[in-house]
Amino acid sequence: MMQHYLQTKKENKDCILFYRLGDFYELFFDDAKVASKELELTLTGKACGLEERAPMCGVPFHAVDSYLTKLVGRGYKVAICEQTEDPKLAKGIVKREVTRIVTPGTNLNMQSLEETKNNYIMSILYSPDNIGISIADVTTGDYYLTEVDSLREALDEIGKYMPSEIICNESFSVSGVDMEDLRDRMQIFVNQLESRYFDEDSSKKLLMKHFKVSSLIGLGVDDFPNGVVAAGALLQYLIDMQKSDVGNITHIYPYLASKYMLLDSSTRRNLELVETMRDKQKRGTLLWVLDKTKTAMGARTLRSFIEQPLIDRNEILKRQSAVESLVKNVVSREEIREYLGPIYDLERLMSKIIYKTANPRDLLAFRNSISMIPAIKTALLDVQSDAELSALEDNLDALRDIYELIDQAIVEEPPLAIKESGIIKEGFDADIDHFREAGTNGKTWLAEMEESEKEKTGIKNLRIKYSNVFGYSFEVTNSFKDKVPEYFIRKQTLTNCERYTTPELKELEDTILNAQDKLNNLEYEMFCKIRDSIALEIDRIQTTAKAIALLDVYASLAYVAEKNHYVKPSINEKGIINIKEGRHPVVERMLDTSDMFISNDTYLDNKKHCISIITGPNMAGKSTYMRQTALIVLMAQIGSFVPASKADICVVDRIFTRVGASDDLGSGQSTFMVEMNEVANILRNATPNSLLILDEIGRGTSTYDGLAIAWAVTEHISNRKILGAKTLFATHYHELTELEGKMDNVNNYCIAVKENGDDIVFLRKIVKGGADKSYGIQVAKLAGVPDMVIDRAKEIVTELTDNDITEKVQSIARENKNDKKVKVKHYDEVDTHQMSLFDTVTDEDVLKRLQEIDITTLTPMDALNTLYKLQSDLKNRWKS
Repeated sequence: MMQHYLQTKKENKDCILFYRLGDFYELFFDDAKVASKELELTLTGKACGLEERAPMCGVPFHAVDSYLTKLVGRGYKVAICEQTEDPKLAKGIVKREVTRIVTPGTNLNMQSLEETKNNYIMSILYSPDNIGISIADVTTGDYYLTEVDSLREALDEIGKYMPSEIICNESFSVSGVDMEDLRDRMQIFVNQLESRYFDEDSSKKLLMKHFKVSSLIGLGVDDFPNGVVAAGALLQYLIDMQKSDVGNITHIYPYLASKYMLLDSSTRRNLELVETMRDKQKRGTLLWVLDKTKTAMGARTLRSFIEQPLIDRNEILKRQSAVESLVKNVVSREEIREYLGPIYDLERLMSKIIYKTANPRDLLAFRNSISMIPAIKTALLDVQSDAELSALEDNLDALRDIYELIDQAIVEEPPLAIKESGIIKEGFDADIDHFREAGTNGKTWLAEMEESEKEKTGIKNLRIKYSNVFGYSFEVTNSFKDKVPEYFIRKQTLTNCERYTTPELKELEDTILNAQDKLNNLEYEMFCKIRDSIALEIDRIQTTAKAIALLDVYASLAYVAEKNHYVKPSINEKGIINIKEGRHPVVERMLDTSDMFISNDTYLDNKKHCISIITGPNMAGKSTYMRQTALIVLMAQIGSFVPASKADICVVDRIFTRVGASDDLGSGQSTFMVEMNEVANILRNATPNSLLILDEIGRGTSTYDGLAIAWAVTEHISNRKILGAKTLFATHYHELTELEGKMDNVNNYCIAVKENGDDIVFLRKIVKGGADKSYGIQVAKLAGVPDMVIDRAKEIVTELTDNDITEKVQSIARENKNDKKVKVKHYDEVDTHQMSLFDTVTDEDVLKRLQEIDITTLTPMDALNTLYKLQSDLKNRWKS
């Protein structure tokens, strides 16, 4: 046995081997040491012919799934070596072989997986031309492929799907991708495969064989040569891990990454689409607000909507129309949602059926689920005026034949184990009924046979007796031996009697004594036949499951729209984002009442309102305002209604965000370096059809360097020949407000604040114009900074002025008022004018500045700012 173990381990050397011995899976040597530590098992030993006892530990076979989940969750591959023959029938060592290999991306234990989230595995083929990518979820049968042109795009796809496992070729491993980041931060198990998996010819043949086609053209994937190789490698890997055909993968869906809005990892994180930045929880995310789905399938589909917003206007309108119909038909919608409630996860139940792990209770759950479909179809008739909902109704197969099969065959409360009797209903199969009756009516049958033979033979004291050695027999006393008929066969001679048998008694004996074993086997065989017959209908069932999932999503979005007072946005092709009284969908739900949330307007286009410079104090709501704009646009492009009183939104191809400050010390990057990397990504990859959310740029370095960078970035974005993307830019560099009027597509906005002495009240309203201060000291006071620090800060701020830098910024703006290409090099001059803390301002300085001001070039806001600064200078001089 140990020799066989060692050979099996050699064939699966990269796996932890679970070796079946009776009622336990045993682990030996290094595997035992690893498992005992990871699973907190007692480490023992076993004598196996070596000088020392082999380290050993084990787990009960009936509880193996929970242990597998722990190991796989920590990135281990586990090979399951099963007994493949009945130990009672084995001659010598029991035959064993590896029946499956479990990895993070091939785990079929449904209890260990999050039901509202797909468990994706991704295959990546890196080549100099482009990168082939394939994605699958072995628990649902989803299977996709695509190609991208760069590593950045490949990382975006990884961020979109967040697979639990990636398989790749060697070239990807050495392409410069941070593999440790994938493993450690993103917790993705990365597995580099042998080159044979990525053979082009083998991949094509495998795909054609699996999908039973003679050409890839029939699959619609012939335009994705590297994607095909990645898909073939993934399919071969799944087959190798499952040790069987992956029958629940019935379709492959090619897609273009450009078909969906691009959301890089920073944007997904900053907008908190499916998990919060701080706690990685669902509560407090856009998904949390929108997810009122009733089924696990619907929840997964909604998550995919949010992670992959559409950029095809017609597709958006199609979804939007379905949601609108369900918003208007409240009674029908709520009836549909009520019927959706009892439906189990048909996709994953179907996978259990395909992989032959479904038990009788799973089939009952399946039956109960499809019993809801006729009622759903009836309720949909009231809203069939919508084309999308009509198509869904057509795709909903009532599956009546499957319902009736399960209903007629499986008892209402079957045992959990599939090899126990009591699964099949009485009357479904005559043989099963016969052996079940034998177990309960055996004594009656024997009594009837005994009485019948008494009458036939005339032997009044004839009895049927039983012994452990000879079984059942007719017992005849010596006084009646002369009446024994010829068909009686002598079986045993005793002192006072003889025992006989007949063919009929022997058959009855066999039926009674072996009834339970035969009953168990017959019921198991019948259950397997029923399960296999359902598996043959996988196409119908998967189509129905997808229709149910989509209907669930539309009903959820409609329910949320009505409950939260969302409106249907118009989708324009003019490049305009016009939101009236927009609200942050998450923040307003986190408040005690939505009435507490202050709504705001947003207007952006590619002409005069390209960039909005937003100033104002911290905590006033700048970040919330900008994020809500991004979320409203994203919601519109998944087909949802939006939190506003009115919205007219153009399709954006990408949303980029640069929000907050964080560092990445593990890779040697400071806060400022991370910030600059994000800015570089935005400026290199944004297009005129993108939406940019910039929350502070340049704050991680010196004031003058930071302001210079922020200025240059704004200039770059505003230049229509270079970029011209719609942008919301929040900043504490008030000097940037000078750009309004100097660049024809930059506009100033600020957060309204009410001052009451040294205290401030945030009005959280976006108003036209720029703020001239950040109220940092007041915010510090609100945060609880000690009074002595606050008082000292007030003293210092009265001594510090920004006159030199403000004058220089105004001078640069004036010099370039007719030149759209503002030269950032002027900022080099600013550095030479940094003021000492104790510089004083004379009357002559103020008079000189007044003389130099060109009133004809000042905007009203410029004039107010200039007057305020001159007045402050005089006050500071008098105080000193």
